[in-house]
Amino acid sequence: MHDLTLVPGDQLAPELLHAAFTAAFADYLIGPFQLSLEQWPPFLGRQVADLDLSRVAMQNGEPLAFALVAPRGPMRWRLATMGALPAARGSGAAPALLDDFIDRATASGLEAVELEVFAQNERALRLYQGRGFTVRHELHGYALSQATFDGEAPSADEVDLPTAFGLLDETDQQLPDLPLQVTPASLRALPNALQALRRGRALLVFSVTAPALVTVHSLMDRDPAQADALALMQHLLARHPFHEIKVPQLQRIDVGGQALRQLGFQAQPLHQLLMVKPLGS
Repeated sequence: MHDLTLVPGDQLAPELLHAAFTAAFADYLIGPFQLSLEQWPPFLGRQVADLDLSRVAMQNGEPLAFALVAPRGPMRWRLATMGALPAARGSGAAPALLDDFIDRATASGLEAVELEVFAQNERALRLYQGRGFTVRHELHGYALSQATFDGEAPSADEVDLPTAFGLLDETDQQLPDLPLQVTPASLRALPNALQALRRGRALLVFSVTAPALVTVHSLMDRDPAQADALALMQHLLARHPFHEIKVPQLQRIDVGGQALRQLGFQAQPLHQLLMVKPLGS
């Protein structure tokens, strides 16, 4: 594309980058993002976006597309969010940003780059597959309305957040390809009052996000049987009867998703794919 310049995200005024994001996601697959300018910094924190690593495609002083980048440990970057304004779609701005993202990560000696994409976003999926990204895990969301648990609830230990985050960091180091949003790097940016429960090898981080709504932010059980994850969720149902329980589209089936399905949680129609591209030799 002629006269296209890629500039670091921190060189743009926050209101310009926020406006570009709002325009790019006005017709998003799961609905438009309703982020005010005041909510923009917390959103960047939740995405763990580093604006110095991020890039914006500019033409004639106007942003066309952007790629927000999050460092993921010492050897991997995550493409946190990429979008193009409607008028720039098909212009080549987004592919140029993706190529630049891969090239810079390779030049930095990283081992891999990663991203999440909705499986139903066929255009984006084709772009990523064409650049060598492959699917590592499906990430599903779940919901259960008017949840109750009959009988004696399984026991669970309450743990403070520093302890819970330490356990999650340990799991993140030992279990490859966890979504960044279920780890402490992202959870710390949530405005909610988080609570954590532990049972055996399983950990649950959740919050009461509305009078009758509980959101599960991280459910982790490294045991293939997921018996402790099942017990934690039963404890949660008994603790918050007749609430709606929601799990965002970030839950791997193999570390807790199967327990949710066993309890009757309904998988949401749209789900994400965690994709990884190895770099170097």
